[in-house]
Amino acid sequence: MGGKHGSFAVLLCAAAVLLAAAPAESEIGVNWGTRSLHKMSPATVVDLVRGNGIRKVKLFEADPDVLAALMGSGIEVMVGIPNEMLATVASSPSSADLWVSQNLTRYMVKGGVDIKYVAVGNEPFLASYSGQYQSDVLPAMTNIQQSLVKRNLAGTIKLVVPCNADAYESPSLPSQGAFRPELTQIMTQLVSFLNSIGSPFIVNIYPFLSLYGNSDFPQDYAFFEGTTHQVVDGPNIYYNAFDGNFDTLVSALSRIGYAQMPIVIGEVGWPTEGALSANLTAARAFNQGLVNRVLRNQGTPLRPGVPPMDVYLFSLLDEDGKSILPGNFERHWGIFSFDGQAKYRLDLGNGLLKNAKEVNYLPSRWCIVKPDRDLSAADNHFRTACSFADCTTLDNGGSCNGIGPKVNISYAFNSYYQLQKQNPRSCDFDGLGMVTFLDPSIGECRFLVGVSDAKSSGSRSQSRWVIAIMMTFGYFWLSFMTYGFF
Repeated sequence: MGGKHGSFAVLLCAAAVLLAAAPAESEIGVNWGTRSLHKMSPATVVDLVRGNGIRKVKLFEADPDVLAALMGSGIEVMVGIPNEMLATVASSPSSADLWVSQNLTRYMVKGGVDIKYVAVGNEPFLASYSGQYQSDVLPAMTNIQQSLVKRNLAGTIKLVVPCNADAYESPSLPSQGAFRPELTQIMTQLVSFLNSIGSPFIVNIYPFLSLYGNSDFPQDYAFFEGTTHQVVDGPNIYYNAFDGNFDTLVSALSRIGYAQMPIVIGEVGWPTEGALSANLTAARAFNQGLVNRVLRNQGTPLRPGVPPMDVYLFSLLDEDGKSILPGNFERHWGIFSFDGQAKYRLDLGNGLLKNAKEVNYLPSRWCIVKPDRDLSAADNHFRTACSFADCTTLDNGGSCNGIGPKVNISYAFNSYYQLQKQNPRSCDFDGLGMVTFLDPSIGECRFLVGVSDAKSSGSRSQSRWVIAIMMTFGYFWLSFMTYGFF
């Protein structure tokens, strides 16, 4: 009997070693940005994330309302230190202590927030920043790490630095990948630091931007369905831009001595508007193709069978408050619209996306141009409305492009009216605007109704029948006043 028990123990040990050696399965997370002009309550967004079986979110800052909503959710969280704060944290250990105290320890209580990563900056080595944040990254990481050690959190929370893919380059082939010459030294120091604390390298990869920025880029190479423009790199063949970009990073890491460095994809996705190649069909094809690969634990030619540790889709929601300097598409990366409605059929491994529940919409009414008014003086009002509200869907590549000048103005008026929480005065426009209870949406061009950032309450649900009656009377009145018939 003793011999049998000994053999069984050996088998158990061998099994444990095999399990430890096996790569952990990748998971799909999401980036939750908050630069929206129409914000749902954070509690509603957390419900949306949980309802879709998403277990990881990446935040770009430590928003107290968002972190409060994540308390007890069981969702793994990455919080960010914005680039603008790096100099302060880098210059003062006490500032790092204060940041950790205010943004980490206060939420890491029993039943609190499961904070796994702190992102020190966001793409701080981006070439367009011209080195503005470069010297602050490592000192900031050092100070934050020391603060974590003092609070016994260093084993729980890992520091990372999300990098844009422009941190490395390849003359032609993935195997020739290397970090930009001016970054080689600091990247070697950074990766050494990350390796010493058991953190992965985080990279943001965007095949869409490669397609958008290069008219010669083969479109099918941006997706995962195969291509006639494959890249042959010695014994390896690349059939999509994602694999090629990923392995360029693997080569760059190998050149500085870290060939096995774990990699996480911090951002990847496809927008639905704002460019000719940005549409619902393309976004669904790219994201579903990516998700299917992740769920199959499919690696790349340089890392076969070893996929990225995790992949965070960009992004959860559209953000109509973002800068459009890179392009109108910047406001349309969400797999959900601003109000948590799925934009297309996408299965993250838990069934098709489910819409947000209990969204606290403003009443169903819109601001449009009065049918009988001369619009010669409307241009200034149009420009004013669009300087505050988001009108990017009206431009080339947008879902409302081509709906006609008069409807364009109505769209702008309504966008501003909803942004102003349907204040009646915000629909005046020197007498050109009017409120309607008839949805003026046309085809795929959706005239939005704003949302409140307070979570819906039962009392509002109970009063919906009152709103419905008011809307019915409003419909008949408006039809009569506008068209002369019901």
